[in-house]
Parts: sequence; C-alpha cells; structure tokens
Amino acid sequence: MSDDKVLIPQETPKKTPRRLAREIAMQGLYQWRMTGNSLPVIEDHLEQESAEWARADKPLALVLLRGAASNADALEAGIVACIDRPLTEVSPIERAILLLGAYELTHRIETPYRVVINEAIELAKSFGGTDGHRYINGVLDKLAPKLRAAEVEHAAKQRRKD
Repeated sequence: MSDDKVLIPQETPKKTPRRLAREIAMQGLYQWRMTGNSLPVIEDHLEQESAEWARADKPLALVLLRGAASNADALEAGIVACIDRPLTEVSPIERAILLLGAYELTHRIETPYRVVINEAIELAKSFGGTDGHRYINGVLDKLAPKLRAAEVEHAAKQRRKD
C-alpha cells in the first residue's frame, strides 16, 4: 500500500457581491487614473466589459467609484502622510486600492475598519504586485487610527481583554 495521497483541489469560494463591487470600483479607479476618461465613460465600460458586473453589488460599486474619485485629492493627502515614497511612485493598482480603502475608512463608517483593510489586502493579493498586500496593509493600518480613532482604540481594548 502506498502512502501517496491524492490531492483534491479546493474549490475557491465564490466572491460576495460586495467584494465584486470593490473589485469593480478599484478597476474603475485604475482606469480613471490611467486614461483620464470621465466616470460615466468608465462606468459604461465596466458595465459592458466586466464579467463580474452581473453578480456585483452595483449600487455599492458605483458609490465607491464615484465617491473615491470625487474625493481623491483629500483622500490622497491623507495617504501621503502614511507612505514612505511619493504617491506617484506607488504602483497604479496599489494607488487605486489605497484610494478605495481611504474612501471607505473616511465615508463608509458602517463598514468596520478591519473589514475595509482586509478587503483592500485581498484586492492587492489578486491584482497587485508580489508584496503589494503587505504595503497596503501597512499604509491602511497607519491611516485607520487617524480616520477612525475611537473604533481602533475600542478594538485595541477588546484585544487586551481577551
């Protein structure tokens, strides 16, 4: 009898509509920065070309895309204070992910900050460079206490209790 084991590939879990919305918003932000096209043009392109559009939380995708783009200057000013290089040297994908994460931390307070960071990390793992997820994690971990001080402090107290 052989000790060889047959490996059965794990089925990857289906992405939730909210995760798909974040992917679409990130892709739209990337296109917006890279092409300079208007948001309506980008939204139309995403709707026509995104294989995930049908399953995504479309209202959330549009809120995230429009909100992050319209607040980009203010959001990026906050990001700059948490990074170790000029923003122009951050990869375009990671820049889009940071913009999306900063927008959610600032304007979507109903989403727990840890969820925002974890979702950004997952985006970076899927779309970013080899260690991009670590960079995203580090930057958003610095940004979160500035934008969500009470929530971050409460979470830290809870961890100390446990």
